[in-house]
Amino acid sequence: MSENQKSKIVNPQSPIKFVGIIGSGTMGSGIAQVAATSGCKVKLYDTNQSALDKAKAALEKILSRLIEKGRIDFEEKNRIQSNILYVNNLKDLSDSNLTVEAIIENLDIKQKVFSELETYVADDCIIASNTSSLSMASIASSLKKPERCIGIHFFNPAPLMKLVEVIPAIQTSKEVLDKSIQIIKNWNKVVAVAKDTPGFIVNRVARPFYGEALRIYEEGLADFSTIDHSLKTLGGFKMGPFELMDFIGNDVNYTVTETVFTAFYFDPRYKPAFTQKRFAEAGYLGRKSGKGYYGYDVNGKIINNNNVTVSAVEESLKEQIFNRVLVMLINEAADALFLNIASAEDIDNAMTKGVNYPKGLLAWADEKGLDWCVTRMDDLYNEYHEDRYRCSPLLRKMNRENRTFFN
Repeated sequence: MSENQKSKIVNPQSPIKFVGIIGSGTMGSGIAQVAATSGCKVKLYDTNQSALDKAKAALEKILSRLIEKGRIDFEEKNRIQSNILYVNNLKDLSDSNLTVEAIIENLDIKQKVFSELETYVADDCIIASNTSSLSMASIASSLKKPERCIGIHFFNPAPLMKLVEVIPAIQTSKEVLDKSIQIIKNWNKVVAVAKDTPGFIVNRVARPFYGEALRIYEEGLADFSTIDHSLKTLGGFKMGPFELMDFIGNDVNYTVTETVFTAFYFDPRYKPAFTQKRFAEAGYLGRKSGKGYYGYDVNGKIINNNNVTVSAVEESLKEQIFNRVLVMLINEAADALFLNIASAEDIDNAMTKGVNYPKGLLAWADEKGLDWCVTRMDDLYNEYHEDRYRCSPLLRKMNRENRTFFN
């Protein structure tokens, strides 16, 4: 490995040295790898020793694969491994400058862990949560010093995905926010700062990708394969919505949708679909169960496409599907900007680097034209008369003023 390659991996300027990770599942282990690769001393904590053993074995496999690909050498592998200590006592995290919790999405459990953790760590230790949808204000309220609490949300797999959402609670101090941003940037990640609202940026803005696709299916306009094909061929998405829901897990994706819907006081824009609920209830969870919207072999490859010959689908139908999902995504991104959830740049970065969208949605709106966006949203509302299809006031205002998001 060249010196130039090493300089991209090791960042000696990290403002912290000791990191504690709570939870040794896929996400916690991935965050530990990121921190250790950047030169931090990491303690990966879990109450389950077998889970810790599994995490250690998984890291060995991952790093060996990176050696095979020529991404790192044996010296680098040993350095990363030596930077991680596996512990099963929360007290062992007492010397941490930063702790990141990556456990089950349950507010009561997170609050209990944070409350106990605070009794062990120093007053200046940042206590962060990797939550994807829970209120950071509620999590922070469990601490005696809530100003030290912040959301640091990685995307799976953490070592590969460039985006990290940083979410200050209303209690979070500016010093903690600034330091957290610097830490994540020094870990070679792209930071998007988000307001503490349900779903933050990605899990909020992405809802129509799944929800509108499910709605199109439930209306009988097209099947799973046709919808996926439309988004991939016309939009350039790497995975269609049904492939992606199967990849994420229908139980996980449905739970996030239901959480966002409830947290937004049952706003119809985020209404879950009975189709996904029934698939989750039936155990058709996707790749991990071998069956979801598609069937899967033991290697996770799709073994059927619901017997649909996608090439026979009319181009007009594919275009209709793509335009409908795209404009709903654009509308959601515009509304997130309208409500000051994040900056335009951070919203677009979040979608391209957090979920691999082919383009930023606001940049896509500029490309399609805001009049195109407003007209299609109004057409949908006029057809359905559902609040689900209300056009963002920002889109309408900017179109009227002949403005664009970036140009």
